[in-house]
Parts: sequence; C-alpha cells; structure tokens
Amino acid sequence: MSFWQNIVSFFHKYLSLTNITAVDIIEIIIIAILFYYLLTWFRKTRAWSLFKGLVFILVLLMIAAILNFNTILWIASRVLSVGVIGLIIIFQPELRRALESLGGRKMFRGLFTSDRGSSKRFSDETMEDILKAVADLSRDRTGALITIELDVPLVEYEHTGIEVDAKVTSELLENIFEDKTPLHDGAVIIRDDRIVAATCYLPMSNSRTLNKKYGTRHRAALGLSEATDAFTIVVSEETGGISIAYDGQLKEQVHLADLKNQMIEIQKLKGRINWLIRKEGGKDKDVQSEDVPSKVDRK
Repeated sequence: MSFWQNIVSFFHKYLSLTNITAVDIIEIIIIAILFYYLLTWFRKTRAWSLFKGLVFILVLLMIAAILNFNTILWIASRVLSVGVIGLIIIFQPELRRALESLGGRKMFRGLFTSDRGSSKRFSDETMEDILKAVADLSRDRTGALITIELDVPLVEYEHTGIEVDAKVTSELLENIFEDKTPLHDGAVIIRDDRIVAATCYLPMSNSRTLNKKYGTRHRAALGLSEATDAFTIVVSEETGGISIAYDGQLKEQVHLADLKNQMIEIQKLKGRINWLIRKEGGKDKDVQSEDVPSKVDRK
C-alpha cells in the first residue's frame, strides 16, 4: 500500500463522517467546548510546556499510524496504561487546583454551603475598621494581606497560621502588620466580624500571565482567589498601592472609595461582584487615606 493510500485509509477509518446523527453532533460540540476550556486553563499554568510535549507525541503517533509503523504503535499501546497514571502524578497540583476551582463555582455554592442566618456577611462596623486600617497601612506603606472568607471555608489555610479569634478593629489590623512584629508575615483571615487567624500561608498562583512585578503577597492573593471565592485585599509595601484579588482576577491601584463599593457588594449574600474601578485622566489616582469616609452609612 502506497503512502497516499495509507493516509486515505487512516482518515477513512478514524475520521469518517458517514452515518453522523444528532447525538454525535451534540457530543462533538460538548467535547469541543471542554477541550477549549481545558486548553485555556492549561495556558495559565506551568503544565503548558508539558502539554505541548504531549501534543507533539500524539502527532508522532498519528504519523506512525498513517505509515503503519507497527513496532512503534505496539510500544505505545503498552506504555499507554502506565502513561495515564504518570500523567495524573505529573499534573497532580494542576488537577487539584482545577477541581478546587470547579467546586468553588457559583452553581455548587447553594448545595455545599450553610446559611449564615444573616442578611450580611459582616457588619458595617467591621467594614469601616477594615477600610480605615487599609487607608492607614497604605499611607504608611506597610505591606498587608487581608482575606475575607465568603462561602468557601478557609479552614485549611487558617490552620497554617496562628489562631487569633478577636473582633475586627483597625488598631488590631494595623498592629498585626506592623513591621518586625511576630504576626506581620502572612495573611489575616476574617470570618464574619472576627479575625480568626494571622500569619497564614496562602497558595501561590501558577499563572503564566501574571506580571513579574508582583511580589509574594499579590501572587498569594491571586492564588487563593483561583482556588476559592475569598475576597483578598493587598497593600504593597513598596508603593502603598491597594489591590484586590477575587474570582481569579487581580485589580491593582484601587481607590479606597472603590474598595468600599466592592465590600458593600460582598457584604450582601450575592454570588459575584462587579468590578468598579475608577480612572481619572486614563491613570489611576494616588491612594489617600482621606478618600475613606470617617463613618459608614448605617441602615
């Protein structure tokens, strides 16, 4: 059989379009969508290089099938069962992160989360204290990482730090992040109106698209937002700039007034927030502590 006959035979055997039903078309669409999201997810992780290597191997195997390289195909069939287990081991961190992200989606939150029994996640007083602390930390250029738990529990990350269990106050938050204090390194986790733990370690983002200028705090905040629905506030030690990490996105140079708007949204039992980042003259306005009102409107 000639080379071209082998190609025709291969495509006729594996890619024949005869006897296609409506069910087949639906299956093709579903597989195409899943494959698209799989590729999109892989591009954001360090597994992208490994994935390109696998695609290269698959192309070689397809060529071997076209040319009837029986020995290569026999070896590949024997290695396949072991290779699947090897891939699971190699991609274990990425697969775990993908499952965590899938489990944290809005569609599952109503099934696996409990009702807090309140119309708000935290009080106005707590919001006011967080805003005041962020304003002061930003003004003094003191690095900070403040995580607010929403629907997905952060107990796993809470256990990496030191238990605090104290009421949220601006003075306590500023004291925790004061340089050279025992608890300043790591994240503070807030649940309802309590600081449950400090100096907590958050998962680092493996995103390949994240700008290299971001330090450990920003990468950790983004990593947590990729794995959970937590709302994390970052204060840069170098610039005093304020950033927000939520839903796998990182917004930098956020005004304090915008931060307040975002916190009002997550304060209520809603699924997702809308990003409300202001711009002035095409550039972000410098953050000033005076931008935060002295009192939060009470209802």
